[in-house]
Amino acid sequence: MATVKVCAGVCGFITTINTESEDMQEVAVNIETDCSYIKAMASELNKVDGYQECFAQIGVGEVYKLARKYCKHAACPVPSAIIKGIEIACGLALPRDVEFKISG
Repeated sequence: MATVKVCAGVCGFITTINTESEDMQEVAVNIETDCSYIKAMASELNKVDGYQECFAQIGVGEVYKLARKYCKHAACPVPSAIIKGIEIACGLALPRDVEFKISG
């Protein structure tokens, strides 16, 4: 099981993504957030084939298909974070933090 917490930035929304796989391929995805766009996306994103998601080109898998449908901000980090959680649940990556440092 993996838990990924995303503090998305100026929008102020925090999203918690839990991913779990019993067979290291089919992954159950559970998303908790106050963002209405990500909530709508989460309502359709319950189980995915982890290998199809992790080895697809950017924008091709089910996660990004639903992100195109529901996310209203191209820079939203949540879809990428979902993929990272899926990778960990499948044993394809180690749980390590990803970080943006932004200044202006």
